[in-house]
Amino acid sequence: MRWTATGLLVLMAGLFLVSRQFLPIHPGWGYANAFAEAAMVGGLADWFAVTALFRHPLGLPIPHTAIIPENKDRIADTMAQFLRENFLVPAVVARRMYGMNVALAVGDFLVTPNSGPDGGSERSRITGGAAELLAEVLESLDPDRLGNQVRTGLAKQFGKIDISPLLGRMLDSAIADDRHMPLMDGFIRWAGLTLEDNEETVREIIHARANAVLRWTGLDERISGSVLDGLYKLLAEVLVDPEHPLRGKIEEGLEKLAHDLQHDPKTRERVEAMKRDLLENPAVAEWWLGVWERIRQSLIRRARDPDSALGEEMRRGLAELGNALREDHRLQLQINRFARRTAVGIATRYGTQIVRLVSETVKRWDAVTITGRIESAVGRDLQFIRINGTLVGGLVGVTIHAVDSVL
Repeated sequence: MRWTATGLLVLMAGLFLVSRQFLPIHPGWGYANAFAEAAMVGGLADWFAVTALFRHPLGLPIPHTAIIPENKDRIADTMAQFLRENFLVPAVVARRMYGMNVALAVGDFLVTPNSGPDGGSERSRITGGAAELLAEVLESLDPDRLGNQVRTGLAKQFGKIDISPLLGRMLDSAIADDRHMPLMDGFIRWAGLTLEDNEETVREIIHARANAVLRWTGLDERISGSVLDGLYKLLAEVLVDPEHPLRGKIEEGLEKLAHDLQHDPKTRERVEAMKRDLLENPAVAEWWLGVWERIRQSLIRRARDPDSALGEEMRRGLAELGNALREDHRLQLQINRFARRTAVGIATRYGTQIVRLVSETVKRWDAVTITGRIESAVGRDLQFIRINGTLVGGLVGVTIHAVDSVL
């Protein structure tokens, strides 16, 4: 555009020189000469005005030229003040944010990439960045301190739960649905295997409690054998007979335990005491720290492994979050309210720091930088001013010549 404006000025100069040669031939050349002469004046005047904004015309230090480089600090302060008074005003920010649905925009962003041409890579960048951030956070935190904090938080929440009624209701429900039967069968089998592994111990106990006559006659061996055979037979009968009386006794005991867990204060207090002892046991704390460290290391490895399922889980989570933000209007209302209050709070608390950042950044630019950036933004329109000045000047010149010819 600069070359176009300059070329038009040169064209007017050429027209002026040519028209002067043909003035005696025809009166029309007088109009062309007046047009060219005034166009040169207008073009040169606007060239001077446009150039004076950014630099000294022809390098001459004419007063009130190179306006932008000479006044860049004042321009910076003016820009910052304009930004502060017209954009970073809490009322303006609130009014602008009130018309924005931030939650819906975020939801669209999280859901739409699946259908876009490069949606996969966009989503991968998001999940990859989130996974790396998660890994770095887990690595930067003190594992022992974090593990203790998590354990303390879980223990505090678990300590608030009255576990006895919960166990009682679970046991009641299991008995009502016969879900306790496999557990009872497993307990009977476990009792049989335990008895088989400890036959010698049972025989020694009976032998130690028998008197000398029984030991001398060897009856203690028969008695211990009979006792073991009777126990094996009893366990076998209970295991194969669902209607065995011993099963009924066990179920009665379980039903009473379920009732006591829910309604007996002494039983509930004993269960609560056991829970407190368990939570305060140092061995449990050591066990939890080991579990937490394994969880932490596993999360770090999965976050750093591009082939792990963590990335797919995060992608599904982001998609579900996006759908929720798009479809749940109450959630949108809450998030938009939070975003609006946050933006207003930032404008209120940090508006001065933001405009100071703008002002200081512009002031740090050198004259060449600020001139180049402003000229690249508005320079094309300024060249149109030169072109318009040339054409308008020419029209004014023709008008004056026509009026002078009439008079």
